[in-house]
Amino acid sequence: MALTIDPGRCPQSHRCPLIAICPVEAISQEGFSLPKIDPELCIECGQCMEHCGRQAVYKAEQHG
Repeated sequence: MALTIDPGRCPQSHRCPLIAICPVEAISQEGFSLPKIDPELCIECGQCMEHCGRQAVYKAEQHG
């Protein structure tokens, strides 16, 4: 399942630090908007989930 970002947990008030952590550059962000994870690029390595201090990144099947 694809990784996604919970808008209720993501502050959307700064440049997302996970962009620099992603080894395949699958995370993008316009301005301070909600970051997006490209499912075509994402290898689901879990680095973003591990490093997000707000625990905003999750696998889609974890919420429902």
